[in-house]
Amino acid sequence: MGRDTIADIITSIRNADMNRKGTVRIGSTNMTEKIVKILLGEGFIENVRKHQENNKSFLVLTLRHRRNRKGPSRTILNLKRISRPGLRVYSNYQKIPRILGGMGIVILSTSRGIMTDREARLEGIGGEILCYIW
Repeated sequence: MGRDTIADIITSIRNADMNRKGTVRIGSTNMTEKIVKILLGEGFIENVRKHQENNKSFLVLTLRHRRNRKGPSRTILNLKRISRPGLRVYSNYQKIPRILGGMGIVILSTSRGIMTDREARLEGIGGEILCYIW
C-alpha cells in the first residue's frame, strides 16, 4: 500500500492550523515543493524553509493565523483533498470548479506541471484536480 503524500501534507497543515501551531514540518519532494510554492504565492502560508537532516530534506512551513485569540478556535485555512489514489478526478479547463466564486483556489496537476485553476484556465488546459483551498 503506497502513501498519499498530498493527503499527508494537507492533513499536517490542517491539524497544525486547528491547533494554532506556528510551524509544520513536511517531507520534501518535487510535488510537495510545487504545492507549497503555490500556497506561498497565494498567501495561505507566510514562509517556507528547506531543512536537511540525516540525508533527508524537509520543508518547514510558517502558517498564517488570526491575530485575535479570543473566541472559539476558528481555522483560516480550509483544505480538501479531491483526487485520491482510489478515485482520480479529472476536468477539462472549461469545467474546473470555482471555489467560493473565485475566492478559493483549485490545485491541478496538468501536463505542464502543478498549477492553480486560474493559470490552467488562462493556458486552456485541464488535468487532475488535486485539492481545494479556501
